[in-house]
Amino acid sequence: MSVIKVAVLGTGFISNIHMESFQRFVRGAEVVAVWNPNPEHAKQFAEQHKIAQYYSDIDALLRESGCDVVDICLPNYLHHAYCLKAIEAGKHVIVEKPFCVSLREADEMLAAAREKGVTLFYAEQLCFAPKYERVRALINAGAVGDVYMLKQAERHSGPHTPWFYDVHRSGGGCVLDLACHGFGWFKWMLGKGCRIKSVQANLSTVYHNEITQGEDNAVVILEYETADGKTVTCLSETSWAKPGGMDDRIEVYGTKGVTYADLFQGNAALTYSTEGYDYAMEKADLSTGWTFTIYEEAFNQGYPQELQHFIDCIRDGSQPVFSAQNGRDVMEAVYAVYESARTGKKVELPFTSDAELPISLWKAIHSS
Repeated sequence: MSVIKVAVLGTGFISNIHMESFQRFVRGAEVVAVWNPNPEHAKQFAEQHKIAQYYSDIDALLRESGCDVVDICLPNYLHHAYCLKAIEAGKHVIVEKPFCVSLREADEMLAAAREKGVTLFYAEQLCFAPKYERVRALINAGAVGDVYMLKQAERHSGPHTPWFYDVHRSGGGCVLDLACHGFGWFKWMLGKGCRIKSVQANLSTVYHNEITQGEDNAVVILEYETADGKTVTCLSETSWAKPGGMDDRIEVYGTKGVTYADLFQGNAALTYSTEGYDYAMEKADLSTGWTFTIYEEAFNQGYPQELQHFIDCIRDGSQPVFSAQNGRDVMEAVYAVYESARTGKKVELPFTSDAELPISLWKAIHSS
């Protein structure tokens, strides 16, 4: 297989990030088609990125485009259905976070991929972010001794598009949008064989009360058990209530040292402007006054490295370093978060639930 042909589903913010990554950085792949249910949106995206084919009919794309892999950059509630469609058509599938919106959906996606013999990739780009990978290398080399605590925080003022605020489509609030990054990164840092023992969460809606039933601020404490039986405390702090642009940082505490890393401000030019300028950083509403002007945003977040790895796996038949099963494990932790928020107590894992939306474990949600 010389060139891996990719079809992108969706034309929103994350689709643009993936397109920049594929076109600028990823070797051995070509985006040959894009899909959006609105044909005009599909056409505009194709013209913007010079994609040869565009579709508003997903069955036609799967039948006619010649793609080898489908890259799902769609709202959360659509992940499951379009993943199954792509798998049934014999395509490999990349699924953006979160994996889906229910544990039933996650199990069905994993089972379908196994049965069809295709590879399902879970796109957690923090596992590929260069700065965070440097930290992981330090830890594996023993630079800080035995790790006993990890922290990850991601905060901004809220998502780009309205569907995020509709819990019937998103499944929840900032936990589904942001905390899933931390849960995946914790597992990546602690290595194979680790598992989540317990989850305790505090969720609140402090800023977006008028437009969402979901939480926009969350603090979660997770206990992970490592392969050698040690317990590591992990703290996830996420928010849609912080103005001023994206904030993503990690902290690692060990018996012989500590390391901190900031994904955005540490890779930015500190700028002061009275007039403002075109783009400062993701989720920054203004570019006047002091700003952190981001540089190579997609690269620093790990998107190109992640997608290159997926393409290489398809080319040589190898397994991804961070499997789709981890996507399901993150969803289990997400469900435990909402159960803990409801009860006010620590929730032990394994945890199962038949709820179709995670947030429904926390509160009764009214129709949209």
